[in-house]
Amino acid sequence: MTSAIDSPLPAAPRLIATDLDGTLLRDDKTVSDRTVAALAAAEEAGIEVFFVTGRPARWMDVVSNHVHGHGLAICANGAAIADLHAGGRLLKVRPLERTAALEVVHALRAAAPGTSFAVELATGIHYEPAYPPFHLDPGATVATAEKLLHEETPGAGAPVLKLLAHHAELAPDDFLAIAHTAAGDRASLTRSSPTALLEVSGLGVSKASTLALCCAERGISPAEVVAFGDMPNDVEMLSWAGTSYAMGNAHPAAVAAASGRTVTNEEDGVAIVIERLVAERRKYRSQS
Repeated sequence: MTSAIDSPLPAAPRLIATDLDGTLLRDDKTVSDRTVAALAAAEEAGIEVFFVTGRPARWMDVVSNHVHGHGLAICANGAAIADLHAGGRLLKVRPLERTAALEVVHALRAAAPGTSFAVELATGIHYEPAYPPFHLDPGATVATAEKLLHEETPGAGAPVLKLLAHHAELAPDDFLAIAHTAAGDRASLTRSSPTALLEVSGLGVSKASTLALCCAERGISPAEVVAFGDMPNDVEMLSWAGTSYAMGNAHPAAVAAASGRTVTNEEDGVAIVIERLVAERRKYRSQS
């Protein structure tokens, strides 16, 4: 593990993949002026920037003013690719099948009694009465997970992007370990919240697998990608990218997965590395 100050950088990076919360965003959910400038400089230098987040597309307004040429974002932990230039319109969906989601619900109810659930559809979120309410989604349906996952209601025909599972008493990492044992063969399970809130996607769906698809379409290899993250839902992406940085505030699993480490999100850790990337790219081009 090396720091952002002394870690080696790829000679010709082509894409930056960055998480948002706890990584690119400050704790108040803003993008600092330094980070805004760094993102613009990267795009100007010919380095694409992908926002890769657990957030749904409708919560991407925090960065929608800072996209440049491509305007694409990987949302919902890889379950959706959104065009931020088109108001977050979904271009591709990798859904969680409702039958698999129901199997996870039943498995977690048995393994961790007291678990409550929410269902993130392509059209919005819906949740159980015991689930912490989403004040940003006043139009949500409140019902049991079994009803929410029924093919007819709510949002008939809308793909399921994620199943969310919350436990009021378990420690976050303990809850994730229990879930992996109980349902890890049915879906992809991870977490990004400081609370015991799990995020369940289709089997094989992750930030890393969707990012790999996007890069393959562009002829970009893992060695040409620089990734940033801070939580367990970033681990696969940090491992996949040729160069990766865990934030100074990162979960130990993210630190272990990354090839380097930068300072915290409050200290503009992503911007510091991007500034070095841009400087190295200019140097590389001048010598080539």
